[in-house]
Amino acid sequence: MTNAIIVTGTDTGIGKTVFAAALAGALDASYWKPVQAGIEDETDRQAVLRLSGLSEAHLLPEAYRLNTPASPHLAAEIDGVTIDAEALVLPEIDGPLVVEGAGGLLVPLTRSLTYIDVFARWHAPVVLCARTTLGTINHTLLSIEALRARAIPLLGVAFIGDENAESERVIAEIGRARRLGRLPHLAQLTPESLRAAFAQNFATDDFLKDPAP
Repeated sequence: MTNAIIVTGTDTGIGKTVFAAALAGALDASYWKPVQAGIEDETDRQAVLRLSGLSEAHLLPEAYRLNTPASPHLAAEIDGVTIDAEALVLPEIDGPLVVEGAGGLLVPLTRSLTYIDVFARWHAPVVLCARTTLGTINHTLLSIEALRARAIPLLGVAFIGDENAESERVIAEIGRARRLGRLPHLAQLTPESLRAAFAQNFATDDFLKDPAP
């Protein structure tokens, strides 16, 4: 049975892939990005390979690789591909598995299916990545409510960016969610600097605990 942790975010472009690379490296986990939209530049799988310190054998192939850098539902339509929800099944592997979504929870995979629908079916614990900048309280609390409305287990919130102690505190309190830590922006983003920053700001054991009620 796969021991999966889903890494999702409150929005796109918040550093979720960098965090997923750090988490996968810290856990010596396998990594899987179910749907990659946009392959001209570095893909998320390639970024995790570059930053995690893991061998390529730890990085599973995507279920869907779409050419267009857009919402997966639109990228699939442009590419003439139909994303089959039944094909999105968690891989059964030995050891931990870090699964990275795309953008936020309600990103559409088709015109009738969103990522959170798939997460609800998997029922694996979720780490919610959140910015620390203005607007994060609203976006993060809405995301927490969406997860709880679907009975998706939440391990906690991982903040990314400069310290904002009040926003981080109020999100944890109002959202009744664990603050897992905060990954700062790194001037030099390398496997070594990322590994050190993760070790300094997160406790690996927190990702192996049962989700908070």
